Amino acid sequence: MARSRYEYGTSPRKIQPDIQRRKQSQKTRIRVVEDLPKQDIKISKEQKKRQTKLTLVVIGIFIILLTISYRNSQINEKFNRVQTLKRELSTIEKENEQLKVSIENSVNLNTIEKLAKEKLGMQKLTNKQTMYITLPKKDYVESASEEVVVEEEENWFEQIINKIFH
Repeated sequence: MARSRYEYGTSPRKIQPDIQRRKQSQKTRIRVVEDLPKQDIKISKEQKKRQTKLTLVVIGIFIILLTISYRNSQINEKFNRVQTLKRELSTIEKENEQLKVSIENSVNLNTIEKLAKEKLGMQKLTNKQTMYITLPKKDYVESASEEVVVEEEENWFEQIINKIFH
C-alpha cells in the first residue's frame, strides 16, 4: 500500500540522512568563502577602471535625468502660468466688452433725458423761460498801455556797494 504524505500524529518525522549531507555540504562551502581573508581577494586595475567608469556613467545618467525632470517641471509651471493668464485675459476682455456696451447705452440721448427728468427733476425749456440779451460789439479786452516796472528791494549791504561804485 502506498504511503500518503499526510502524517497522522504529533511526533515529527525523522530527517533522512541524504538531506543532512546536503545541508552540511552547503555549510562547508559557505565556510570556505568566509574563511578567505579579504587581502587574498585582489581586484585588478582593469576591474577598478570598469567599476569607476560604470559609476560615473550611472551618476551622469542620473544627473541628466534629474536635469530633464527639473526642466520639465519648469516648463509645466510656465505653461500653467500662461494658461491662468489667458483665462484672466479672457475674463477681463469680457468685462471690457460689457462695460463698452453699458457706456454706449448710457450715452444715448434718450436715456440721458430720462435720467435728467426722473432723478434731477429737470424739464424742457419753454418759450417763456427764454431771455434774449444784446451785447455791444466792442472788444472787452484792453491792451496794457502802461509799462510795469518791477523794482527789487536791495538789502543794506547791496545799497552800500551800489553807492560806492556808482
